Amino acid sequence: MVQNYDLESPLVQLVSFNKLLEHYDAQLNSDNPYLAARAKFVLDAQAPYPELREGFSDLSLLDKHKEVIKIILEDTFSPVLTKNEIKTASTPFENIVFNSSERFQNILKDAGEDFELEITNLPNEFGYIMRCAVILRFYYGYNLDFKRPLFFDIPGANGVMHRYRILYNADFMEIIPTELAKEITQDDVDELLENFENLELWKEKIPPNSFIAKGFVISNMFDVTAEQSISEIKSTLIGHSQREKETFMENFQDTFRSLFKLKDIKVGFAGYDAAANNFFRIYGKGMESYILNGKEIEPCDTMLCNYSHGKLFMESKYFAISNVEKYFNLSEGKTQPYKNLMEQGIKSAILAPISVNGNLLGVLELVSSNVNELNSVNANKLDDVMPYIVSAVMRTIEEEENLIDAVIQHECTSVHPAVYWKFQEEAKHFMMAELAGQQPVFREIVFKDVFPLYGQIDIKDSSKERNLSIQRDLMIQLSEINDILEVAHQKYGLPIYEEIMFRVQTYLDEVREALYTHTEQAVFDFVKEEVDPVFEHLKKEDAAIAGLIATYSQKIDKTTESYYDHRRNYDESVMEANMQLAALLDKRQEEAQEMFPHYFERYKTDGVEHNLYIGSSIAKDRKFNQLYLSNLRLWQLQVMCEMENKYYELKSKLPVKLDVASLVLVYSTSLSIRFRMDEKRFDVDGTYNARYEVIKKRIDKAYIKGTNERLTQKGKLSIVYSQRKDEREYMRYIRFLKAKGYFTNNIEIVELEGLQGVTGLKAIRAEILYKKDERSERTYTYDDLMEELKK
Repeated sequence: MVQNYDLESPLVQLVSFNKLLEHYDAQLNSDNPYLAARAKFVLDAQAPYPELREGFSDLSLLDKHKEVIKIILEDTFSPVLTKNEIKTASTPFENIVFNSSERFQNILKDAGEDFELEITNLPNEFGYIMRCAVILRFYYGYNLDFKRPLFFDIPGANGVMHRYRILYNADFMEIIPTELAKEITQDDVDELLENFENLELWKEKIPPNSFIAKGFVISNMFDVTAEQSISEIKSTLIGHSQREKETFMENFQDTFRSLFKLKDIKVGFAGYDAAANNFFRIYGKGMESYILNGKEIEPCDTMLCNYSHGKLFMESKYFAISNVEKYFNLSEGKTQPYKNLMEQGIKSAILAPISVNGNLLGVLELVSSNVNELNSVNANKLDDVMPYIVSAVMRTIEEEENLIDAVIQHECTSVHPAVYWKFQEEAKHFMMAELAGQQPVFREIVFKDVFPLYGQIDIKDSSKERNLSIQRDLMIQLSEINDILEVAHQKYGLPIYEEIMFRVQTYLDEVREALYTHTEQAVFDFVKEEVDPVFEHLKKEDAAIAGLIATYSQKIDKTTESYYDHRRNYDESVMEANMQLAALLDKRQEEAQEMFPHYFERYKTDGVEHNLYIGSSIAKDRKFNQLYLSNLRLWQLQVMCEMENKYYELKSKLPVKLDVASLVLVYSTSLSIRFRMDEKRFDVDGTYNARYEVIKKRIDKAYIKGTNERLTQKGKLSIVYSQRKDEREYMRYIRFLKAKGYFTNNIEIVELEGLQGVTGLKAIRAEILYKKDERSERTYTYDDLMEELKK
């Protein structure tokens, strides 16, 4: 079998038996007559063929002289051991086998005619360098340790992959320099040691064909399949990235097949929830549970018989079922786990408890479609791998808890990744102080000299729209109550029904006129305390009216205990809009962080607001420049326009067609932000900086000076500022974005009425250009877009 024989090499390979024949030369004069006679017999057989001693590269001579070669090698290949030893004589490196034990021949025969013998873990690109290392050691005397275990992977007759470790005996090799060989100094060796992967350098120091490798090697091989399987199981379970691969379970099953030397076994897992005493399916790529048989979760008591339960829970030992069908029949097909296993065609199985300190975490399932293939004897093979499985399960549980913590932090707290490093530093100080026996204190986290950016996309007239939805629901509910009471009054003529109808009408008139703060609660209390008892009475008295009340009750929301139709439409519209806008902002934020790290937070109200803070104190390893602030400001304007477009693309699909208006606040003075431990969020620090927060809270209610016109308008982006230089900067950005199709020519600068404690603010209002959808090339103003969407 020839492997890569023609590749470039520093060694010219000559097959020679000279070193072995020299051994027989020495035995000719032995005092042991048998050894002397044996030596003479071997040497006489070789004598007519001097090339066997001198060396040859013509590989056809191996076949031509195979009988003589067999005589020369007979002592090294004992006929007594040929059926047990896995042994070959070959050329080094290329694996040209010309003599082998009977067991090795049988192994190759089982592998099939198409199988090619190749060292598994020796990449071709390292072949030249490995040969150089041999030359440096055995010819030049420099001890370079390039030794590593080498393996053959050879499939068995049943298709299960076996691994064999190769041990080379190179006693019969000679390394002889050619005229191309160079002198090698310690400096040369030092340079090579620093440049392992620089193949050209190795070729320069030890050129191709600069040495002759004369001789042969004897390889002894050992089946290390079980040890390798255990090692692979360990590596697979330890490697987090391995477990996430699509092929994880397939490779994992192959490894178990090699460990048990059984081709058809499968591997499954079931988790165990001690609190609920349930088995549950573990979610993962290719993960199955054979005892659950497709179910997501099942009570433990129904999944195990008393004996299997005792083995797994009480004794924490393997439970082997060598003949599933036998026990299925004995239990008349009613007892688990035999019933589920039989339904899947499983004939033998091993259930292994995954437990820590007697506490069951889950079950490893090995199953086979053959009777007796898995049994209580080979179950003991699991002893060597279960500690790693337990360790992996424990680590998976920890990783899941960490992931849950990460989700909670992402969704529920304000520790943004850009500032997380500062929290880590303070946590380390805290832990060091605690370890030193001091009273640990988590110091306040402050970022000084940062520039703020604020933006919001807010639902216009949200209070009005919400009140309108409440008003409509209350009017419908009261009208339907009135209709039912009307039927009852006409049928029974009781004055009390008329009196309740009078009060219903009074509430109806009040709600129709205006919705006051107390009205919703007053109506709710009236219905619960006055109307519902009457309806309960009528349901028992009159079947026809009971049907009307049933129809009414179906429209009552169970959560709010009142009509929740228009309010639901409003809430769902706001929720969907907020979700879509926040998702867009979050996605675009990831790109902005790549430009320069900065703190970001956003929160949903009747719309989406966001705060940005940028400065050198936040960017741990980056030097801040005003250019990055300008870049972030421009990015913010683009994203605000994109969010406007996203909303108006969504608007037609919402139950309630609301409008939005956008606002950006420009603040040129740097400030400090401090993490408020009690509120678990960042806030501006100091009295002077608080002015920024005051402006933020009041700006969206601002009016144009001398008018009753609100600053924020649908279809326009308002940019509020106080300094002339900010106006120049943002007008520059707007001109640029107008050229890119974000704005129309309708751009105005307005002065704002003074807010409480804040005066001198101005604003740029720029009309936004919209696209009908993402694929559309045509742009529209707000009014044009609304007309277009009506078509």
